[in-house]
Amino acid sequence: MSTYETITVEKHGAVAVLTINRPDKLNALNSNVHAEGVAALDELRKDDSVRVLVITGSGPKSFIAGADISEFEGMTPVTQRNQFYEKTLFNTIDAFPKPVIAMINGFCLGGGNELALACDIRICSENARFSQPEINLGIMPGGGGTQRLTRLIGEGRAMEMILSGDMIDAATANKFGLVNHVFPAEELVEKTMEFAGKIAEKAPIALQLSKEAVKFASRSNLDEGLRREVDLFAICFSTEDKQEGVSAFLEKRKPVFKGR
Repeated sequence: MSTYETITVEKHGAVAVLTINRPDKLNALNSNVHAEGVAALDELRKDDSVRVLVITGSGPKSFIAGADISEFEGMTPVTQRNQFYEKTLFNTIDAFPKPVIAMINGFCLGGGNELALACDIRICSENARFSQPEINLGIMPGGGGTQRLTRLIGEGRAMEMILSGDMIDAATANKFGLVNHVFPAEELVEKTMEFAGKIAEKAPIALQLSKEAVKFASRSNLDEGLRREVDLFAICFSTEDKQEGVSAFLEKRKPVFKGR
């Protein structure tokens, strides 16, 4: 892996951990984080030894406390629009073919919440706090907040978070369906890595196709979704992993999937 200034990437077996590493700025997202994050994801996409990606923030205080507001100064409508029409970190995470888990510690605000929304699964500590506070700056979410948040928790709750800018705690986020699991802060890393490791043992091709089908569900009608599901289901039957999974089941042993 390449080395970066604002992020770190570590591998733990088949699980890679990408950490936003700007603790002095509460891991706020700036243009460098976006560029380096996209570059790292492109590397991890091609690395067959990595089956699951975990994204987190450095330190106990913050996952990502939003965008680096200092970069907003002097930003014109055209430059801002062009920047978000390019290959953003949010959309790169969304399109990443392998499962992505957000491990959320502390503040998950604005662009940080939008980054978490782009992940497939969100696991947080009890001290996590969430919001879309852009309204307090006289702007609105621009990294997918109005779209992914609404699809995840429903229009009414998304409206409440976006229009008020209020912060919610981990228990409320869990109730809303914004996060999948909440753990004590001291257990967050252990529980998240345990869950990531469990997913990493599954068949890589089936993981990728399942992710594609689920994401397609919120972006299509039912008939289109069912057709896509059948097509992807059929593709699974062309893989060596399918044969290994069936053989292991019949032989009452644990399967060893190779991603072929």
